Amino acid sequence: MLGPMPRSDLASMASPGDAVAARPSRRLEFFFDCSSPWTYLAFHRVQDVIRATGAEVSWRPVLVGGVFNAVNRGLYEQRSRMAGALGESDSETSGAGRKARYYVKDLADWARLAGLRIGQPPVFPVNSVRAMRGCFVAEEQGRLLDWVRAVFEKYWGDLQDISQPEVLAAIAAGVGLDADALLAAIETRPYKDRLRANTDELIARGGFGSPTMFVGGDDMYFGNDRLELVRAALERS
Repeated sequence: MLGPMPRSDLASMASPGDAVAARPSRRLEFFFDCSSPWTYLAFHRVQDVIRATGAEVSWRPVLVGGVFNAVNRGLYEQRSRMAGALGESDSETSGAGRKARYYVKDLADWARLAGLRIGQPPVFPVNSVRAMRGCFVAEEQGRLLDWVRAVFEKYWGDLQDISQPEVLAAIAAGVGLDADALLAAIETRPYKDRLRANTDELIARGGFGSPTMFVGGDDMYFGNDRLELVRAALERS
């Protein structure tokens, strides 16, 4: 029988003297799906916020497609319009082409600022369900943050399809996990249920995408560009 799921704390990643002592009163929950480039940016950048504030962190993997299907279905049409608009001329009255090109530039600017490789994966959107279930397996082995970072790098940096078992196996081996055991575990009911439970909880608490962060239980923030607000909220708590 599976025991209680352990909680991961980013303070353990900081070098001695780099992090403020953990303050249990400063609680941050980070709901995420590795299929989002903005979540990759936020995952990378939030680490400085955590070190600076000493926040206690709970990492909450979700399936963002499940969130979209429940409360944000319009995003699919928006993505389709944006993809189709990249070739439009500036004379188009809708402005969709300009917005789509700016989106690409904006993402590249953020990636440069963060020092991350974020390209355009040939498979997008990607089915991230197995990669996200793998978070729970990695967490049980004390490798959650290594796994998450490697999944982000493999998809957004190396542009590989993280829905494929061989890609997940390579990630597992690279972070010191038993690839065969992980691939078997993520097909079992307990790991499916954990991911569904986190996803349903995010929806129930008002979330609509990834990354979604909660400070102190009920103070919600969405997106990479809200991290300054997250830090301020943590410092007030």
